[in-house]
Amino acid sequence: MLKYVLKRLLQMVPLVIGMTFISFLIIKLAPGDYFSQLELNPSISRETIEELKKLYGLDQNLLVQYFKWLVNALQFKLGYSFAYHKPVISLIKERLVNTLELTLTSFIFSWLIAVPLGIVAGVYRGKLLDRLITFFSLFGISVPNFFLAFIFMYFAAKTGLFPIGGVVSQNYQSLSLAGKVLDRLWHMAVPLSVLVIGSIAGLLRLVRSVIIDELQKDYVKVAVAKGLPYKTVVLKHAFRNALNPFLTLIGFDIAGLLSGAALVEIITAWPGMGRLMFEAVMSQDIFVVMASLYIGGIMLVLGNLIADLLIAINDPRVREREVEGKIAK
Repeated sequence: MLKYVLKRLLQMVPLVIGMTFISFLIIKLAPGDYFSQLELNPSISRETIEELKKLYGLDQNLLVQYFKWLVNALQFKLGYSFAYHKPVISLIKERLVNTLELTLTSFIFSWLIAVPLGIVAGVYRGKLLDRLITFFSLFGISVPNFFLAFIFMYFAAKTGLFPIGGVVSQNYQSLSLAGKVLDRLWHMAVPLSVLVIGSIAGLLRLVRSVIIDELQKDYVKVAVAKGLPYKTVVLKHAFRNALNPFLTLIGFDIAGLLSGAALVEIITAWPGMGRLMFEAVMSQDIFVVMASLYIGGIMLVLGNLIADLLIAINDPRVREREVEGKIAK
């Protein structure tokens, strides 16, 4: 298993390097930069701007700039934010916690709701319960997240039931542990609801279709004919054999924990990585943009690795194929 993990990690290193290099190239070749905005300020001399470029190594060759950034990034020295006037790593830490808090909660709620509903819809295929669940999933797919976010924001503003913006209340420190958890959930109610509804829709349809496919296979019919309880056949046999697509999807969900909520964060004023990335792009704050992409790339690698490991644990045939491939070579 250790060799399997190391092999997957080594395969993904070029992916992160390639992704960050292409991103760096696009950012540098785009017209203008943060210093172009400073040039419009008559109180800042040209010499001062040149000194700042030298200070941050932005006056050198593009490849040299990228190589220096990469060496520092491997040590998690992510540079300095021009727009926020503070180290990028401290800025990332502040926003990363908020985004992971939102997306992980969304991830847990989505899977806890979608998987049971998908199994029920698959088992009761064509019946009223299946039609109701399918209608709900079609609604979630049809309505874009940004539009749903606007509707929820309007509802929150009109009713005052949920806060708009912010992470915690002013009296947060005086609350009990349970009170703190509830206070955070209350503040993230709007963006969390949007993300959960959007995630459930696609996941529910996948679970339903896979369960229906498994229930039509011969081994299920044989198990039922032998007298095994239908519930046991569905949950113990059919669901386990249907797990591989879900495990792959878990990997993609983990990889998208940082980027998946970006648009919702911007619309609902949630202070996370999505808003930070948007503000950094608008202000052409290169080190913040690159740091966000770098962290996103790491999440992509870890997400795919976790998916591969879960599939290998659930289905030993995957590891056997790896071994057979080595023997064949």
